[in-house]
Amino acid sequence: MTKKNPAKRKYQELIDSIGVLLQQAQQKVYQQVNSILVKTYWEIGSHIVIYEQNSKERAEYGSKLLDKLSKDLKNRYGKGFSRRNVLNMRNFYQAYKKRQTVSAIFSWSHIVELISLEDSLARSFYEKECVANKWSVRELRRQIGSMLFERLALSKNKKGVLKLAAKGQQTKKAQDIVKDPYVLEFLGIPEKHQYSEEELEKRIIDNMQSFLLELGKGFSFVARQFRITLNNKHYRVDLVFYNRILRCFVLIDLKMGAISHEDIGKMNLYLNYFKKEEMATDDNEPIGIVLGAKKDHVLVEYALGGISNRLFAAKYRLSLPDKALLQRAVEQIIDRQKA
Repeated sequence: MTKKNPAKRKYQELIDSIGVLLQQAQQKVYQQVNSILVKTYWEIGSHIVIYEQNSKERAEYGSKLLDKLSKDLKNRYGKGFSRRNVLNMRNFYQAYKKRQTVSAIFSWSHIVELISLEDSLARSFYEKECVANKWSVRELRRQIGSMLFERLALSKNKKGVLKLAAKGQQTKKAQDIVKDPYVLEFLGIPEKHQYSEEELEKRIIDNMQSFLLELGKGFSFVARQFRITLNNKHYRVDLVFYNRILRCFVLIDLKMGAISHEDIGKMNLYLNYFKKEEMATDDNEPIGIVLGAKKDHVLVEYALGGISNRLFAAKYRLSLPDKALLQRAVEQIIDRQKA
């Protein structure tokens, strides 16, 4: 194999270094353009609201003011001033009276998703999570659609809900990474479809990026069908992950029906094996999640009683949860704590 000509190598290095500079410049230009666009839209929203206050108009969706404003702005300044977008500018100003509170990483598309949330607690939560996890617009939209805030809030009291809204999801202990239910609508499996555990697992593998987003912070995929051999008998853990925040393995067993006490006992065996055979010296004890389509809370309570391992049972859903139902449940938690 002949060595590359030194002169050619240096020239290639020059080309590569120029390419890096151009990419950096393009990114800076995009950030500056986005920052100016967001600032401008906020100020347009401010002008609309001030006009409404002075003229006692209300620019509700479909009002004559918005129709006229959208038409005149498009005629004079071109695209970008649809009635929907003009309304978004107005709503942007109303949701964020202090523009400086909006993170510089948010694009206008991010902001449009955030201002669609009427609940200020939920909006605050998604802001924090979006910044912490650098969610794309698509990821943010999916998390809002799957009601992540409400699902996490249901396991908390009023103080916990308010803390969740103010600081985002804090991952400090095993319970913090467990959701109930997990929403797996991205798998594309119809609710009444007759599927097997193998199909469920395969679809998760095929949609791993979306599944990692649903799992939450700090997860990386390790293995599927991880084999454990004891006395010449083979067992297999459906999915194995590692959580870098909690510094531990997370084992997930998938069940297409209801979770049984045998499923919990088997997961307990897997966790004991991982503690003895797979943990590194600086790892924390593994976490086990039995994930089923149904869960009998009483059975699970008795089955988990006396187990010292970090073991949880949770449900999954193949479709998005009922938005109004979850919102009412969270509101009830907050209302009950007012007294």
